[in-house]
Amino acid sequence: MEYNSSEAGTNPTGAPPVGGQAQGGLSQNTAAAIAYVTIIPAIVFLVMEPYNKNAFIRFHAFQSLGLGIVAFAVQMILTVIPVIGWLLLIPAGLAFLAIWIYTIIQASRGAWFKLPLIGNFAQEQAAK
Repeated sequence: MEYNSSEAGTNPTGAPPVGGQAQGGLSQNTAAAIAYVTIIPAIVFLVMEPYNKNAFIRFHAFQSLGLGIVAFAVQMILTVIPVIGWLLLIPAGLAFLAIWIYTIIQASRGAWFKLPLIGNFAQEQAAK
């Protein structure tokens, strides 16, 4: 499910449209996209002001953390399953890579793109 702040005028959490300059120098879209690079920027944006006050950046930081946790868990499960699990590691890794790239692109465009299950959790956390 995708929410584009420029189309609706507001995002799912009720905050104003995104894309403007954050007080820290990075635009909201840039900070949200950077949150997906690794878990480190996601954690930094959740801790540092002014980024932790911005619902759009918080949403993408939480979604990035959720995606990282799910990818790690799937990899660990597939590693434990002999032969079939090992054969599925490559397609699963490519799928997570494609999702990761897509979420970076959507965040850089200012879209509130929600991944199934992870996106709902991220939206709830961003609204707090």
